[in-house]
Amino acid sequence: MSFRRGFKTEANQIATEIRGELGLSQFDPLDPWVLSEHLAIDVLPLSEMRGEAPRAVAHFFGEGCNIFSAITIFHGTTRLIIHNDRHSKGRQSSNIAHELSHALLQHPPMPPLSELGLRNFNKDLEDEANWLAGVLLIPEQAALKIARQRIDLTEAASQYGVSTQMVNFRLNVTGARKRAQQRVRTP
Repeated sequence: MSFRRGFKTEANQIATEIRGELGLSQFDPLDPWVLSEHLAIDVLPLSEMRGEAPRAVAHFFGEGCNIFSAITIFHGTTRLIIHNDRHSKGRQSSNIAHELSHALLQHPPMPPLSELGLRNFNKDLEDEANWLAGVLLIPEQAALKIARQRIDLTEAASQYGVSTQMVNFRLNVTGARKRAQQRVRTP
């Protein structure tokens, strides 16, 4: 992942500001559903769409479960996030935090499909939303705490309401494990 100059600093600033608005420290878990309320963005579980789109819900709850995580629907300036509630709670947190990150970064709305019927995908914007979602859910200082206290991945995931994959990702990209080991070796 390569980002525009200054993006990681911007993401850290956004996450710190949002956590402050929510009364959270860098070590507190952030609940994406609470953040969505704070941002006045409604979140709708896919299961609630059974009446409107029963075949689509059945597909994304079955063999297509890993194909659909979440999407933001726009109506003017209003956003609605629809997320796949068949995923684990930790994955749902990441999915919703990702969509909220698009809003926090003021990414422009795009139609879900191109004129050719292919998915519209802007890798740079998706990478930015992935990064900010991680920073929101597990800030660098929290990742360092997890590494320094040698908290098990499963326990840390439970504590922060995320998947073990998200914990592992944040420990890796922050260099928390290596930094924790260096601190132990330093007299």
